[in-house]
Formats: sequence, C-alpha cells, structure tokens
Amino acid sequence: MTIDADVIIEGGTIVDGTGAPGFAGSVVVVGDRLLVLRDGGSDDDPTDGGSPGVWARRRIDAHGLVVAPGFIDLHSHGGLVMLAEPLNEPKVRQGVTTELIGVDGNAYAPFPSRQDLLDYVVLNGGLDGRPDIAYDWATVAEYIGRYDRRTSVNVAYVVGNSPLRIASVGWDEVQADVAAMADQRSRLREALEEGAFGLSTGLDYPPGSYATTDELVELAAEAAGLGGIYHTHVRYPLGDGFLDPYREAIEIGRRSGAPVHITHFYHRPTFPGPPEVMLALVDDARAAGLDVTFDLYPYEWASTRLLIMLPNWIQAGGLGPLRERLADPKIRTRVREESGARGRLFAGDRSWDEVRLGYFARPENAGWEGRTLGEYLAETGLDPVDAICELLLTEDLRINQVTPGPHRAGIERFIRHPQAMIATDGVMIGEKPAPRTYGTYPRILGELVREERWLGLEAAVRKMTGASAARLGLDDRGVIADGSKADLVLFDPDRVRALATYDEPRRYPEGIPYVLVNGVPVVDGGEHTGATPGRTLRRGHPD
Repeated sequence: MTIDADVIIEGGTIVDGTGAPGFAGSVVVVGDRLLVLRDGGSDDDPTDGGSPGVWARRRIDAHGLVVAPGFIDLHSHGGLVMLAEPLNEPKVRQGVTTELIGVDGNAYAPFPSRQDLLDYVVLNGGLDGRPDIAYDWATVAEYIGRYDRRTSVNVAYVVGNSPLRIASVGWDEVQADVAAMADQRSRLREALEEGAFGLSTGLDYPPGSYATTDELVELAAEAAGLGGIYHTHVRYPLGDGFLDPYREAIEIGRRSGAPVHITHFYHRPTFPGPPEVMLALVDDARAAGLDVTFDLYPYEWASTRLLIMLPNWIQAGGLGPLRERLADPKIRTRVREESGARGRLFAGDRSWDEVRLGYFARPENAGWEGRTLGEYLAETGLDPVDAICELLLTEDLRINQVTPGPHRAGIERFIRHPQAMIATDGVMIGEKPAPRTYGTYPRILGELVREERWLGLEAAVRKMTGASAARLGLDDRGVIADGSKADLVLFDPDRVRALATYDEPRRYPEGIPYVLVNGVPVVDGGEHTGATPGRTLRRGHPD
C-alpha cells in the first residue's frame, strides 16, 4: 500500500496536543487531513511504522524539531484588522492557526442597522482598530463568511452581547424588558445556528456592560441550549473589585447551565488577596459540578482602548451623547469628583507614566505615538481628565493604551493550573502594541518551558492546542491524530523564543520555521508564503 500525500514531515518529535509524552514519527498531510506514522512499526503497514510507503509532493525534514498542532488563540482582537491584512503575520509567525474573535462583548455582528455597525466600529476603534474596509454585512453568517479562504488563519466567532443589546434596546443604560430579551434571545439563537460558538461579554465596555446579571443569565442559557459557551471579560468594578467579579461569572454559569470561560484571568499586585484565592473560585465551582475554565497571556502588559479610563455612564446613548459629554466642562468636573471619591479613574490605579498611548491618526499628534500619558500631561499642562477627554475628541475615540497588567509570580501560579489555557489578547494596532501580540506562544515555549521550567513541554502544548479545541468543541483540530485537520506548527525546542518586548513589541520570534494551516504551508523556512488557506469554523457545521 502506498499513500499519495501532499506533504510528509519526517524525523521530528510529535507532541500531539493531548498532554501525552512526545514520540518519534512522521506526519503525513493528505489534502487538509493528517495521518500519523509512528517510528518502529512494519513497512508493510504505512499507518504504523515509518514512511517508506508514502509518496509525497513535499518532504520536510523535522529532525531536531517538535511537530505540534497549530496554536489556538482563545482571545483575539484581530477580527477587523485581519480583513484588511489577511496574512496576519504577528499571529501566524508565532504558530497560531486558529483565532477566536468577537471577544469582550465587542463583536461586529449581528447589526441590522449599518449605521449602528459603523458607530460601533468608531466606539471600539482603540481596541480593534478602524481599518478601511467595506462594512457591508448585517448577519453573523455574512460577517464570518468574509474570512473563509481569505485569511492565513482559521476563524471562530463568539457573539458579543453589545450588538444584541444595541439591536434590542439601543445604546442607552436601561434595563431590557421582556420584549427586548425575547429579541436578544432570538438574535443570539440565529447567530448560533449560523455557526457562532457562544456568547461573549465585556462588562467594562458599554453598552454591553449595562446588562444586568439576570439578563446575562437568560442569554447564557440560550447559548447553552444550542451547545455554546459563555466567554466573559468580567465586571471588574463589581463589589469588592477582587473576587466578586468572578463570582458573578460563575453564578451566571450556575444559573444558566452554560460552560463558563473566564478570559484574561490574572492577578494584579494591587489586589487585596493572593492569586490562590482567585484560583480557588475555579476549583470550588468545578468541585460543585460546574464547567469553568480560563485563559491568560504570559506578559506583564495589558492593553485596551483609552476610553476605558472614563466611567461607563459617559458612553450612554451612543456616539453623539458621548462626544457631547467629553466636551462638556460640567461632565469633566463630575468625572473628577467621582475619581476623587474612588481614588482613581474608572479603570486601573497605575501612574500616568505607566499609560502608554498609541494608534494616533492626526498628523499633529503623530509625535505622541508610543509616549506616555504622563509625558502628555507634563508638556500640555492639562489635568488627567481634561487630557483624556481632549485626546479622545481630537482622535475620534480611537486611542489605544498599554499599561501594567499581571505580575510574574501570578502568571506562574495561573499558568500551572489544570484549567488554564493560553490566549494572546493581542491588539493589532499602534506602533507599540503590548508584546503579547507578537510573542505569546514562543515566550511560553522558550522562557517559561525551556528556561524557567514552569511547565513541561507536553503540558504547555496542550494548553495552547488540545485544551482550547475541546473548550470550543472543535473535534478535529488541536491534536495530531489520524483524520485531524492539518493545522501544524514546527518549532526548535532549543531555539524558540520571543523577541517582542515592551520597547520593541513588533518583532517576530525565532525558532518557528514552519506553520501549516489546513495542510497548506503559510510559514516556510521562517517566512510567510502569502497563502490564505484559513477557514471560517462554524459550531456544528463541518468545514
């Protein structure tokens, strides 16, 4: 028996994504599927014993390399940018083959009103960017269809609750009534039937953050009924601002029956308790029979839109009222008074010298790219509230910020947890994004696995691949097994490392010479091939 293959990868160590020990063998790619040949079998049976029975159009020598499933990014802010830059090099060149978009409640479908869609792109420009593309979709099916075979990675989608809320109750800070909830459930159900993998929330981001716990329970139950998950950026200011935000997320899962995935779960050094009590919430919930998991990124730098510094109420009503409030001296005074009572602005307690600004559009502001808010205050003489409001008005809300986030000791505790998975939370805009956008996976493989030994190699790969695929219900991705989809990354375990840093974040990693997506090489010899074989993955639909 001879196998007619497109690619055979020979001589490497296969780490299959299940957590099992690596083994010697070859991986055969036939079309977009895999066949695994373990070393040491009989040449008469090409499925168990070397590769003499394989004829392949391309042979890749993987001696000294690890062959692993392609990495699955469970939190991507690349959805819009990817439509303008389909090669997606910051992710592909670190081994990412699948991205989950629509996260943080900040999703771009369904939007029955095109004006609402355009307004939402402006509102969230400091996080997801504002590329010059045709915003000409309304439904989830139309939106996610834009990626199919037009990008270098596969795309999975979760429905943000913000577009659901905008379509049913508008942009105001009001409670959804019975009719509005029926409308939201209907739109969510349709989105899941069109292939969405669940519901996402970003409870620091209006108007989705205006939803009550009861509203979210009702939506999560709808998602769970169709096999979807509840993917949540929690309500950070809730209660004690420490454990209560996560208690709400777990309570939503308990009451709705939805699997809960807490995204960018990490410990800040300013929290009033240790990391262990946060992780105990997950352990206790699982011990009680709930399905709770989480992801994290391995860098000390967070990033989001500068608008998050201001209280949620300032955004009620949409763009018009928001712009009016930003310009209103009385509103600015109110923000100062609230900040004085809190001891800080709405989000975070870092110093102004730790808030790095980026993604400026106006030529007169270009010199502030990559500089800090502290520098801006010193040179302009403005107070923080005036400075933030003026910057947002001048740049039409699109400014991004990079700030301190997790601390190293906390990352170590979280990443070792059995339910931990990996995501970049990668922001694709600005000249100096947080380094996680370019370096998440190679930093884990190089620094945290090889040098620090926080994890074994097989365990780390599982957190990036098989565990993530299982969380989404992707039965044929995330593992190397006969019949699995041919999403693969080859890396040198002795050389792989991230080069991205806070000061130089746009640097590609070393030691990742090959990446295949659906059997097609997208990185070959360490360079992007220009191929765009990525597919839109739809829950419950074969691709």
